Amino acid sequence: MSDTVYEYTRQDAQGQSCTLSAWAKVPAPLTPSQRDALKARARELLAARNAVLVAHYYVEGELQDLALETGGIVADSLEMARFGRDHASQTLVVAGVRFMGESAKILSPGKTVLMPDLDATCSLDLGCPADDFAAFCDAHPDRTVVVYANTSAAVKARADWMVTSSCALGIVNHLKDQGQKILWAPDRHLGRYIQRETGADMLLWQGDCIVHNEFKGVELQLLKAQHPNAMVLVHPESPESVVALADVVGSTSQMLSAVINGSAQEYIVATDNLIMHRMRQLAPGKTLIEAPTAGNSATCKSCAHCPWMAMNGLQGVVDCLESGSGEIHVDPVIGQKAHGCIDRMLAYVAAHPAALAPKVQGMVKGIGAA
Repeated sequence: MSDTVYEYTRQDAQGQSCTLSAWAKVPAPLTPSQRDALKARARELLAARNAVLVAHYYVEGELQDLALETGGIVADSLEMARFGRDHASQTLVVAGVRFMGESAKILSPGKTVLMPDLDATCSLDLGCPADDFAAFCDAHPDRTVVVYANTSAAVKARADWMVTSSCALGIVNHLKDQGQKILWAPDRHLGRYIQRETGADMLLWQGDCIVHNEFKGVELQLLKAQHPNAMVLVHPESPESVVALADVVGSTSQMLSAVINGSAQEYIVATDNLIMHRMRQLAPGKTLIEAPTAGNSATCKSCAHCPWMAMNGLQGVVDCLESGSGEIHVDPVIGQKAHGCIDRMLAYVAAHPAALAPKVQGMVKGIGAA
């Protein structure tokens, strides 16, 4: 067991310790006529290029809608990659962040993978650089390396296992039962949650998601008092004080399932607020409340949105399809090694379906299992 074992100062895609450059690249709001024209052009290009759009729950609603309207999918990162792998289209447009594009390329090395903006990245990915992580692993050769999906291809290539938030508990329990000690990366909150739930010997890399790390336990307690009948849904990347207040702790798909199938009328949601676009579509009669990310003196009470996810836009989809810009490339050797840790997870879950965290009152078609 360990406390803080490694610290890394996050940088954005331009090497700066801030997210200002990401917010600066967020597309300007579109007028209704501009939106309609870009969506029409995107549909035309997707059909002409034999391409399919896969979108994450955290990108703008107009991109989520376009994906579904054109035969694509809105899903978690791994489900996006699996959908792309199994789809007949030879070109995948990934609306999300860079590690998601890399995961799609790893599972579909023969396909073209495009992204609306290659600078759209992730604090967990940035906070776990491959060379530093390899040195960390080399310093602890007795440990099995388990990495979260929110990592680069190069980090996955160094790992023994990749996990998602819905299968991490099952796989870590399996490794613990085999007597294995674990080196975990990159999210410290998710790692500590798994460590506490399983009792496994885990050495934790000290990364975090800049969105989930901002949720506040004290403020959430106050919000719960205002909505005593609300069910609280929390992603395990959140701080321990927030997780402790949850009725459901789980991945985005599990949170969606909780809202759709749950008996409560109100839901307090502690994850990126753009998931609510899909929640409202699938559960139109439910009341959704954003969990607080700031205290009483803040100008924004809940600001839970990823600046890199916000960089995705309709114009970017059109541009990458028109010019082939934003193409994801993964070194074949790295890709093959990374494929191994993903395959190991998929094979284990297929053989041990109970390893997946239980869905809340059943699975909802079209949500995915990641």
